[in-house]
Amino acid sequence: MCGGYVKLVGANNLSDQKNFQGGASETVYNVMFGPDICGYTKKVHFILNKGGKNHLIKDDISCESDEFTHIYTAVLNSDNTFRVLVDGTEKKSGPIPEHWDILPPKKINDPAESKPADWVDERMIDDPEDKKPEGWDDTPAEIVDPEAKKPDDWDDDLDGEWDAPKVANPEYKGPWSPKKIDNPAYKGPWVHPQIDNPEYKDDPELYAFESWKYIGLDVWQVKSGSIFGHFLITDDFDTAQTQIDAVNAAREGEKKKKEEADAAAKAAADAAAEADDDDDDDDDDDEVKAPEAPKDEENKPDL
Repeated sequence: MCGGYVKLVGANNLSDQKNFQGGASETVYNVMFGPDICGYTKKVHFILNKGGKNHLIKDDISCESDEFTHIYTAVLNSDNTFRVLVDGTEKKSGPIPEHWDILPPKKINDPAESKPADWVDERMIDDPEDKKPEGWDDTPAEIVDPEAKKPDDWDDDLDGEWDAPKVANPEYKGPWSPKKIDNPAYKGPWVHPQIDNPEYKDDPELYAFESWKYIGLDVWQVKSGSIFGHFLITDDFDTAQTQIDAVNAAREGEKKKKEEADAAAKAAADAAAEADDDDDDDDDDDEVKAPEAPKDEENKPDL
């Protein structure tokens, strides 16, 4: 699978259910939620549509990628908080404004402030007392290979003058640079002063949407076999918990059946291998020995 998402759509965003779209001409939705398993990506997508834009949760929430049944739960609370659960275990929760970039930031850099021209934020500097040793640059990076010899079949008239190949000079120390020392004028990193953002406005109802009417399933897959079902939309978490418990119980049953199937398959494979060994032994026992050839003395013809 690559991605399987539930999309919850408002009453005014889908006039024709047969024209439900994803991708470039995507049908506008309120919430998109579900696992994304594509390549190395294994996470839960949770998107809220606000102000005509889709906002993806900033957190990486891991999802399951085995062959068993799992249940994913998204909760939007009226106190403007959220929860994400996988198989009933909470993976992420908190205030919606802190986990989505929906609202403008509360604080911004003060546009009237800038780093002073004389601010020193370079921690280390070249040691002004460190001098390059005399003759440092006289040592070349490469030298003629002392073991190279002119080939016996080299013809200067035909091949030109022979030049011995070069090799790295073991005595070469590289470009010289002065050692570093602590900068006595260092002031540390400059921190831009911040002010209240005049464009910030709190929204205590990020959890809410104008209407809810449709549920759609958006599936992107490169490998078949994924099955989706048991969609539940409710304002009663106890009802959701009942379904979570049911799916968890079903998954334990799936694991037990797989263990039994794996054990049966292993037993059958071991029995087949043992039968092959027995057949090989029987073949060895059934071999007929050829009679010994008569001795020459006993079969000499009479003269």
